[in-house]
Amino acid sequence: MLFGFIDRVSNASPLRGALDQSVARSRAIGDRVAKASLGNSDGFALKAGEGDAQLAEGNPVDVEQEMMDLADEQLRFLTTAKLLERTYQSIRTAIKGT
Repeated sequence: MLFGFIDRVSNASPLRGALDQSVARSRAIGDRVAKASLGNSDGFALKAGEGDAQLAEGNPVDVEQEMMDLADEQLRFLTTAKLLERTYQSIRTAIKGT
């Protein structure tokens, strides 16, 4: 009952969906960087000099670009989280009346 109310009076649902998508994008970027640095393996222990920043298919991964994308995604996540926080605060204020 209350969740239907919140969806009708605010944009909380789209913001929550945007946060979920941001998390998925961050995980995908992290996975690409990790696989590139590990030579597309999932091991934790590597000998010195292993990993050549390429996926197994031979497609090079631009780690610097991926890290910039990750930083951009982090800023988007934090901004969306702040908007969602303000949305919930305005709903809280409307319900309390103060």
